[in-house]
Amino acid sequence: MLGVAPAVFAQSTAATIRGQVSADSAPATDAKVTATNVATGLTRSVQSNASGGYSLAGLPPGTYRIEVSAAGQTSSQTVTVAVGQTATLNLGVGGVAETAAGEATDLEAVTVQGTMLTETKTSEIATYVSQKQIDSLPQGTRNFLAFADTVPGMQFQTASDGSTKIKSGAQSANGVNVFIDGVGQKNYVLQGGVSGQDSSRGNPFPQSAIGEYKVITQNYKAEFDQLSSAAIVATTRSGSNNFSGSFFWDYTDTNWRKSTEFEQRSNTKAESKDEQYGISFGGPIIQDQAHFFVAYEAKEYESPRTIIPGRGYTIDELPGDIQAQIGTGFLTAPFKENLYFGKVDWAFGDNHYFELTAKYRDEVEVTNIGGENLPSYGTDKVNDETRVDLRYQFNTGNWLNDAHLIYEDTSWGPRPSTSGRGYILTDVTGWNDVIIRTGAGPDYQNKGQSGYGFQDDLTFTGWEGHTVKMGVKYKRIEVSAQEQSPYNPAYYYNIGGSLTQPIHVRFGLPIAGVGDNSAVSRNNQFGLYIQDDWEVNDKLILNFGVRWDYEESPTYLDYVTPADVASSLRSSTAINNPNSGVNVEDYISDGNNRKSFKGAWAPRLGFSYDLAADQRHVIYGGAGRSYDRNLFDNLQLELTKASFATYDFAFQPSCPVAGVGGCLAWDPSYFDPAVLAGLASATGAGREVFMLKNELKTPYSDQFSLGMRNALGDWMTDVTISHIDSKDGFAFLLGNRRPDGSFFPPGSTWDPKPWGQGFPGFGNLILGTNGIETRSNALYVKVEKPYTPSSGWGATFAYTYTDAEENRQAGEVFSLDKPTLADYGWKKAGGVSPHRFVATGIYDAPWGITVSGKLTLATQAPRYITNCFDAPDFNNCSFDQYEPDGTLGFKQFDLAVMKQWAASSNVKLRVRADVLNVFDWVNYAGYDDWRGGPGDANLNFGTPNSQSLPTRTFKLSFGLDW
Repeated sequence: MLGVAPAVFAQSTAATIRGQVSADSAPATDAKVTATNVATGLTRSVQSNASGGYSLAGLPPGTYRIEVSAAGQTSSQTVTVAVGQTATLNLGVGGVAETAAGEATDLEAVTVQGTMLTETKTSEIATYVSQKQIDSLPQGTRNFLAFADTVPGMQFQTASDGSTKIKSGAQSANGVNVFIDGVGQKNYVLQGGVSGQDSSRGNPFPQSAIGEYKVITQNYKAEFDQLSSAAIVATTRSGSNNFSGSFFWDYTDTNWRKSTEFEQRSNTKAESKDEQYGISFGGPIIQDQAHFFVAYEAKEYESPRTIIPGRGYTIDELPGDIQAQIGTGFLTAPFKENLYFGKVDWAFGDNHYFELTAKYRDEVEVTNIGGENLPSYGTDKVNDETRVDLRYQFNTGNWLNDAHLIYEDTSWGPRPSTSGRGYILTDVTGWNDVIIRTGAGPDYQNKGQSGYGFQDDLTFTGWEGHTVKMGVKYKRIEVSAQEQSPYNPAYYYNIGGSLTQPIHVRFGLPIAGVGDNSAVSRNNQFGLYIQDDWEVNDKLILNFGVRWDYEESPTYLDYVTPADVASSLRSSTAINNPNSGVNVEDYISDGNNRKSFKGAWAPRLGFSYDLAADQRHVIYGGAGRSYDRNLFDNLQLELTKASFATYDFAFQPSCPVAGVGGCLAWDPSYFDPAVLAGLASATGAGREVFMLKNELKTPYSDQFSLGMRNALGDWMTDVTISHIDSKDGFAFLLGNRRPDGSFFPPGSTWDPKPWGQGFPGFGNLILGTNGIETRSNALYVKVEKPYTPSSGWGATFAYTYTDAEENRQAGEVFSLDKPTLADYGWKKAGGVSPHRFVATGIYDAPWGITVSGKLTLATQAPRYITNCFDAPDFNNCSFDQYEPDGTLGFKQFDLAVMKQWAASSNVKLRVRADVLNVFDWVNYAGYDDWRGGPGDANLNFGTPNSQSLPTRTFKLSFGLDW
């Protein structure tokens, strides 16, 4: 395989046209089939086989003129293929009828330029998002992933801070991978699945540079890697043989949105502004051979935030100086992003195709304000990303080789907005029950990934009835992390006691002579796969595939547990105790007893059965396993925490927890960081120790599905049942134990936890292991009438029923309230609505007006709470769940109207108005989740305390196309 062409990468975005060629009703064994891209001139040719079959693979998505020559006769027609699609097109000469399969069986369905084809004979659970939908449907942000929620099982979530993420089913967003032009955009360090999408209001890619994309929620082929939930496969736009360009400007501000329910109560309104603008341009370098395309997009936000004190307190119950800092309780958080993209393609003859693309992302923002956090406690964050991809595609006869050499460099750097000391106001009934945070914040981090890689995909179509594809991948990625948290000391105060003398202080210090508070790992990633799509006959297609992935992470593999830590652990009569449930030898590393996980073998099987061999009614299904990866952000803590100690000292007379740094007499000198450093040095204790299990596994999911597609005239329907088990998710557990090895004292199931009861000479012990699981059963229903220019309208309807459960809340890596994950028990999947419905429509109205709309409805999702109300005392609280009042937890209807005029013979003016949340339906972002103390009900329990945006918002857009 490696000898056929240079090392390269996956062709997951390329399309394939295949079928039979007939001449005068007989198979054409000598036919030549040629596909020519009508926009770029790219040409591909193949010869039919002994039975008249042909396959044109590796086609960039677009519109093609298909020419067939056989038995001295010729014919020609034009078809459009979508990203990653395999469409069946039966060709003929000599008066033989020609049929196409993909969206329907009649040729007209596939020859309309710009029509998004829907495959019927794939075993994947997949849906296409067309450029028409991206350009027309209403949206509040130009994040192309926002349209993925039109697919059953998908959710595009916007948090109360404006950050976005995409997730599928009951799994976290970490399980998603996005492939752009065949290159995975995986985040190896941070959460969010996609690089740059951890707690960011930004977009991962300029929307004007995205052509179309495909969402595969399940049963993807073996070529897809580093994911356990959905694969999103997108293709970028290219230049054509004609120069063209586009400019846009979107705007909305405070006066163009309705006040939130909470702003109306206080008769105030936070200042806000959303402004987006950009330009794109492309054209030929050499006619029919080489082209270029460039795009730039910017976002400038000023987003409203609301101060919401914790523990059920209201602002007027807080101390006067804090009330003065809060003011009206409404803040503004700024954000700025620049996105750049460039692409050059060059077709050298019929057999060679080159492509060079580059993306640069630059964003700055203020985060961590609102809720319980005042502006001074906020975080200034930068988020940068560079990606370069050099692609070479070579085809000859029945062989196609597709190659990518890639470079990536991402960085993520939060910093405290202010320096000094933090002021944390807590409740009289608790130790860390936060009411409000002000002063200097704790967040200081430098994290990122950079490196090179290549992948090679080789496709062979010379075995009749089979399409065999195999691939190899290698990446050399440097992942890095520096973390000093808390960066500023935080002083905790009791609202029921003194507001000037703290009850305790928490701070961090580098440990002299032990590292530099950073971790760098030069990881090697390997991947191999092979798959076969076997057309058994004109009805049955079978898909067989298997992939294997392997990763070496030296920071984890070569780590040596410090001798003093190992010795102390082994001598600890509390932790190294049969009653503790902890085998310390499972976590102590000598630098040689850790091995990379080699068991990531992932078989994937699928089938489709066309009942009448006419692509109208197809039963399909599949089963497979898919492996994700362990995030470096979790693995690095073993090293960085070893060189940065966290200390916690309590002060008299309020020492609520014995053993936390002793119980010291308060002295105002403890406000001096130098005195704190001396205090830590004098005690020698307090160093928090993170340890990872020596046999860590890789998270994965097992997926099973069965469904049926139907082509009913212009309409497509798809009904699927799905079952997914995800296992071996990563979690941190509290390793501390009491002197007898127990976690809780007799008669307690919640508190007091053994905080501060570490092991001799050290503070808390945190253990990293696998064990988080989810289980999901789902019903997916999709009904679609694709938009076509001839009909002038299109509509989609997506319904998802989900019955899911989990043994730990998704995204909650730290599980420090129970000794084991098994003690948490299974709960309904938090944040997953049982019923979700999304409908969209596009209509070409008279006078050149396009009207589009989107309706989203979702039932209430379970929320996690700490239930002390039903407990006999605070020592026996429990995790619980509830669903807020109301049938629907989310409802929103958006509308867009666009009009285009010809300003000149070559320039068109575009004006568009979007109205988001037309009916101003109120969607709440948060609730008072405090159930109350034992027998003492919180009367505000379940009461909404924050609202999701948008309220009814008008957004105006201007654009030029030339």
